[in-house]
Amino acid sequence: MEAGRTLGRVGLQQELQQRRAAVLPALPNKPAGTTRRSRAQAHNKDVNQVTPARVAFKSAAPQAVQLAVAKQSGVVAHAVVGDVELSADQPLPAAAPRTANVVADMETILQERDACGVGFIASLKNHKSHTVVEQALMALGCMEHRGACSADDDSGDGAGLMTQIPWKLLQKEMPQLNEATSGVGMLFMPNDDKLEAECKKIYEEVLAKEGMKLLGWRAVPVKPEVVGRFAKATQPRIWQIMVEGKQGLVGDALERQLYIVRKLVDQAKLGRIPADKAFDFYTCSLSSRTIVYKGMLRSVVVGQFFKDLVNTSYETAFAIYHRRFSTNTTPKWPLAQPMRILGHNGEINTLQGNLNWVASREHELKHPIWEGREEALVPLCNAANSDSANLDNVAEVLVHTGSDPAEALMLLVPEAYRNHPDLMKTYPEVKDFYEFYEGLQEGWDGPALLVFSDGKTVGARLDRNGLRPARFWRTKDDMIYVASEVGVLGDVITNAGNVVAKGRLGPGQMVVADLTNAKFYENSAISGEVAKRKPYKEWLTTSLRKLKDLGESTYLTEPTLDAATLLKLQAASGMGAEDTQMVVEAMAQGGIEPTYCMGDDIPLAVLSDKPHPLYNYFKQRFAQVTNPPIDPLREGLVMSIEMRLGGRGNLLTPGASTYRQVLLKSPILLESELASIANDKTLGSKTFKLVFDGGKEGSLEASLKALCLEVEAAARAGSQCIVLSDRVEMEAGRPPLPCLLATGAVHHHLIATGLRSNTSIVVDTASCYTTHHAAMLIGYGAHAICPYLGYETARQWRQSPRTVSLIKAGKVPDISVKDSQKNLKKSLEKGIMKIMSKMGISLLQCYHGAQIFEAYGLGKDVVELCFRGSVSRIGGMSFADLQRESEAFWGKAFPDKALSKLEDYGFIQSKAKGEYHANNQTMAKLLHKSVGLGNPGKDDPESYKAYQAHFQEAPVTTLRDCLDFKSDRAPIAVAEVESADKIMSRFCTGGMSLGAISRETHETIAVAMNRIGGKSNSGEGGEDPSRWVRLADVDAAGKSPSTPYLKGLRNGDIATSRIKQVASGRFGVTPQYLVNADQLEIKIAQGAKPGEGGQLPGSKVSPYIATLRKSKPGVPLISPPPHHDIYSIEDLAQLIYDLHQVNDRAKVSVKLVAEAGIGVVASGVAKANADVIQVSGHDGGTGASPISSIKHAGGPMEMGLAEVHQTLVRNELRERVVVRVDGGVRNGRDILLSAMLGADEYGFGTVAMIATGCIMARVCHTNNCPVGVASQREELRARFPGAPEDLVNFFHFVAEEVRAGLAELGYKSLDDVIGRADILTQRSNARLSKTSGLDLSFLTTFVGASGVSSERIASPVHSNGPQLDDRILEDPEVAEAIRSEGTISREYDITNVDRSCLGRVAGAIARQHGDKGFAGNLHIKLTGSGGQSFACFNVQGMDVLLVGEANDYVCKGMGGGEVAIMPPPGSTFAAEGASLVGNTCLYGATGGTLYVNGRAGERFAVRNSMADAVVEGAGDHCCEYMTGGTVVCLGTVGRNVAAGMTGGLGYFLDEEGDLCDYVNTEIVAIQRVITPAGKAHLKGLITAHVEKTGSAKGKALLGNWEESLAKFWQLVPPAEKNLPEVNLNYESMQAKQAVAA
Repeated sequence: MEAGRTLGRVGLQQELQQRRAAVLPALPNKPAGTTRRSRAQAHNKDVNQVTPARVAFKSAAPQAVQLAVAKQSGVVAHAVVGDVELSADQPLPAAAPRTANVVADMETILQERDACGVGFIASLKNHKSHTVVEQALMALGCMEHRGACSADDDSGDGAGLMTQIPWKLLQKEMPQLNEATSGVGMLFMPNDDKLEAECKKIYEEVLAKEGMKLLGWRAVPVKPEVVGRFAKATQPRIWQIMVEGKQGLVGDALERQLYIVRKLVDQAKLGRIPADKAFDFYTCSLSSRTIVYKGMLRSVVVGQFFKDLVNTSYETAFAIYHRRFSTNTTPKWPLAQPMRILGHNGEINTLQGNLNWVASREHELKHPIWEGREEALVPLCNAANSDSANLDNVAEVLVHTGSDPAEALMLLVPEAYRNHPDLMKTYPEVKDFYEFYEGLQEGWDGPALLVFSDGKTVGARLDRNGLRPARFWRTKDDMIYVASEVGVLGDVITNAGNVVAKGRLGPGQMVVADLTNAKFYENSAISGEVAKRKPYKEWLTTSLRKLKDLGESTYLTEPTLDAATLLKLQAASGMGAEDTQMVVEAMAQGGIEPTYCMGDDIPLAVLSDKPHPLYNYFKQRFAQVTNPPIDPLREGLVMSIEMRLGGRGNLLTPGASTYRQVLLKSPILLESELASIANDKTLGSKTFKLVFDGGKEGSLEASLKALCLEVEAAARAGSQCIVLSDRVEMEAGRPPLPCLLATGAVHHHLIATGLRSNTSIVVDTASCYTTHHAAMLIGYGAHAICPYLGYETARQWRQSPRTVSLIKAGKVPDISVKDSQKNLKKSLEKGIMKIMSKMGISLLQCYHGAQIFEAYGLGKDVVELCFRGSVSRIGGMSFADLQRESEAFWGKAFPDKALSKLEDYGFIQSKAKGEYHANNQTMAKLLHKSVGLGNPGKDDPESYKAYQAHFQEAPVTTLRDCLDFKSDRAPIAVAEVESADKIMSRFCTGGMSLGAISRETHETIAVAMNRIGGKSNSGEGGEDPSRWVRLADVDAAGKSPSTPYLKGLRNGDIATSRIKQVASGRFGVTPQYLVNADQLEIKIAQGAKPGEGGQLPGSKVSPYIATLRKSKPGVPLISPPPHHDIYSIEDLAQLIYDLHQVNDRAKVSVKLVAEAGIGVVASGVAKANADVIQVSGHDGGTGASPISSIKHAGGPMEMGLAEVHQTLVRNELRERVVVRVDGGVRNGRDILLSAMLGADEYGFGTVAMIATGCIMARVCHTNNCPVGVASQREELRARFPGAPEDLVNFFHFVAEEVRAGLAELGYKSLDDVIGRADILTQRSNARLSKTSGLDLSFLTTFVGASGVSSERIASPVHSNGPQLDDRILEDPEVAEAIRSEGTISREYDITNVDRSCLGRVAGAIARQHGDKGFAGNLHIKLTGSGGQSFACFNVQGMDVLLVGEANDYVCKGMGGGEVAIMPPPGSTFAAEGASLVGNTCLYGATGGTLYVNGRAGERFAVRNSMADAVVEGAGDHCCEYMTGGTVVCLGTVGRNVAAGMTGGLGYFLDEEGDLCDYVNTEIVAIQRVITPAGKAHLKGLITAHVEKTGSAKGKALLGNWEESLAKFWQLVPPAEKNLPEVNLNYESMQAKQAVAA
């Protein structure tokens, strides 16, 4: 767009169409009336088609198929360029020439994120039938809700089947096909005659060169009219190729040859097919055993589109089915699944590292079976493909080299074999298998349910954390079924007598159906058999040494430097006073990373005029939506920080001499350990000093490049360990190379030269003294680090006179010099675990080299040499700039006057001469004066102008400070601009929880927001129902007896938070809370600490706070890092569905935090049916968070907002959702800039607290806020100065500032400027002190019109569509029973597509009667398979019986009532051994009782607050984070029982005598059931369980009660130790208390 040019709505729409053409070429016109259509409406049209009870499959008669060129409709789309090029005239080589290894680019990776529903059906007897295809299509249709559609609501994100080749069908048309010697390929080709002919020619040439015979081409019969508009735009022509192998080639040898053919075709196409069309030429499968039918289709049209699939001649013994949910909406047919070996549900978190490691060693993979043709197989991976496709590529090469799929997936997706009682008891030999392969192959880590087949076996593998659901069942006729959900065939009742077993895959587990030998294997048998194939234990003895074998690990007991030299080295290394006192010394003292509060309100490092360490130019990435963070605190047993030193060897030929490595238990080395490594002859270690000539132009860059060449030479000479050391002489003109630069440059140079897997990198550095530093070095290639300056600082701190005095005074624990270093090391290790857990990564070996950071302020030259593939969107510091900054730090060691102390940079705390903080006391005082804080009616517009001037004169702090407005419109009068009231209706406040801030602050903010028509946010922690009533008793002084702690009130005020938050802890989330919301916010992440859960210190958990949160007073509360019902995008869609179900009047918002890739995530959130997307910046506030999280995680609000808006517009999703932004919004200018970047609504956080009295004391985490804003102490709360009017005044000022700004620009409303990035420009006068390389064109990119914002805001709530609950509530008798609190019974059938069943009924009751007020009874019996979130938010008076089975999230958020689940009558399996319900049942329950006559999955009763439950077995992490209620388990359990359990009781039957091995005893005590009350409690629950479910196990236990009782253990948290059910001395304690009273 021309500078300054403005467009009307017609012009904007034209601009949008033109720009969109580059993303979705030649898209057909969008049908009218589809813009606001919800995802549920799109899917509802499919429900009737897929409900199993109603499905009737009609087989089509075989159709004549043309065996010549046949055109198929469709339009060619944008393609992705591959990694290898061959010139057009170059003859096809037998093997591609070796090319430089290509590094994976994170920008490319971020374009594709997905999750799915998967499963397989297999006849163990290898009996082929069309029934298998029919059942697979039915199952696929019944998991439509696990997939998604593009913006047209019709183009599926992908669906497909893998089956055996349908020889019967194909041989009717081509009789010469021989099942033993022929292969069949399924191909996509560009929709262009010439290109189609060229594609065929390539295949024919390759086949001829390989000595294979082309039998013919077959145009696959399809029905294009069922394809959606988006998918049709890129629909390929689909062909099958029939080939005959070389003479004598059969079985695996034929499969290998076909694999080579496909790889050679992939290489050839890049030289002969135009780059923008190459991706459209794709081989779905080429095999003599299997074939893949897939496309950008919805589940229910797969069988309609591919006519073969409804042909009765299509017969197979197995089928893998897959439905994809892609966050990206740009259709890519090849990325639909299944792939060639795998179907994958989940996300690989470590993908960039995995791809780089593959690239670094793919040319070294050799095996005799390939007869020297290995180069024909490369490149193995491509960053343009999805994580699933790349994992499939690596699995495929392993399988074709001789591994079976089970073995391949065991080494690629390893089980968490440490701390695993079951493993050590049943298949301990597998430990050696995993330990051996850790030296050859890093894991592909992340949530994953992998179904797989090579045509001989079919199986499924679950990730090490069990983060995806996987259920399986077996029938009497030897059919095996595996699925993401049960009930997909609709036969749970009718087929009950035929089912002989029901199970589930637990974390790291696998099942395999061996079709050749008609055997079905479960995990222990598979793992044990694979592990015994080779002598792995013996190999390890020669392959792996421990660090202690190299020398003794000892801590130094005395400092190595004098105090003056240490001070110089600290100053030269960038260490400031805060770093030593608040970070290093704190870690040395306590062994934990220090905690702080508020947020990061200083300038980005590139904007600052202060020197910053290079590490500060990076932000940590984190998991949100598409995969979960891991909980390092409670689930650390699945994590490991072990590393290996030494070359890796050849993955394809494992053996005793494959590698010779050193095992490191930790990447943080002691100085003694570094010396042992550096001098080890076996490793051949070589040390390189990192130094350059200061003051010499270009010296830093030149020295880096020279270092890379020197290291390359050492690696080629056989050195298996490179030590990079900045331990250099303190010479004024010879500064060290920044260690991070050197590490990244060497790492990438070795990748490019194919040497990276031959050697290790150890870093010996003064610059690493925080957890962020350590994580960055490892993320960019370091295997291990010796933080020698950190150790020296710890040693000197301990021996300093000040510390000695503090120890004597009892203010600091008396620890030794050794312990101070040990604590520092421990802190760094725990911090590394926390940082990698934020991204959902379990193993440091997987995090290593994964580059899970993004750069803010580094130029292209720096990124290309040292951090290749990292995201860096705003340019910034060049090598010359970094050289100047490095020299400036080094120069601090050589001042004119001798150093006496370190400089206090003020990066954490606000200091007079330190870094600028946007939230400073001067700003607070100006704001207090302007709003008239504590002085009603004294608001002062002139003081607000001074407040505005303060920011105008402030240093550049945020990216938006570098932007300005441009407009060629003439200014208009302010009177012509929309009213302040309209503008204020877009204002919201941040999710500050009651607990983190005081009751006075929380309610004052809520009252103020309701006065202006805005929205306050409850934060996590629930809300007092008394706040949902308008005040009518306010006196003339503004006081109310209802709320005596508030002032400045008016009659009609209401303190409800219109936005009520649902966070991972689910504290206070009851049915009544949910139905009293105007909007429900799912907090995925928090700006100040994304990837982590909230934490509330015990001192802040007052009795009132504990009541609201359903917890115990004084007990610290920690929210889990993940929502345990959101491990993927389709899980988020389910929670959105749940919330729309319980409250169909409330919009659902999803809170995300800015990071690269957030746009694609936001697209998925929009497709998941969210109404609002909130984008938070990294600088958001917090009550308590680790310092490294506050400072180094999350991205700028402006970047996240711009990416979200641009992506949604490009994908035609913008009008589906309201976009809200928060993160340092402080004034009207911020509102205008945010609007132009795309925001519809605007959130205020810290500044809202300042307006009500906060003075920025920054002690929120201590409970000592001096003005009672963020304290629960009564005496401090009494000092709270604020009133609602103060905040109202502030918002009026802001709104008027916005009005003035709009008038100056010539616009009448915010509607006119929202999304108008074209009226933004980068300020030419914003001179930065460090660099001139900042480029903000990303922010000023205009992508077209985005609709009318106010219409989006006013649009109705997205609908779930017709529900079984609606049928129930439409029954007049049911409605009357709810109204009059009567009793009624009803029965219904249920299927797995009936999701969140009874949640709306519960909401209807809670709306009328509250959580506990309903005195009637609804008796509801359901028969069939309950969908996800069955009986969610159940309330008192609802008694539910499900006969059948259920999926994940049973009784989520249950508030009361009873739910009983039992197997169907006639079931032949033992109920106590069958999986009857899924994962994460009773999540966040606050009342009620659940009885399950069967086993549950992982995380049963996680965050249960007050519910009781009886279950007959459970998976890992049972009772995790429980704060109340009772769980009785009558069967075996998995690992980590009661982790983080601070309240409630557990009773566990221990028939094997080993329960104690499975319990996490960090908090709970284990004892027998010793009190009469405890015995009665347990017996009563089991008796009720038998009455409700008919449990045979329960009857047997009660029939022999005394013997049974002796086998139970009781788990008791400290808060429950004095209960009568626990303590034998309870009565005497009560008596003593009575006497004392």
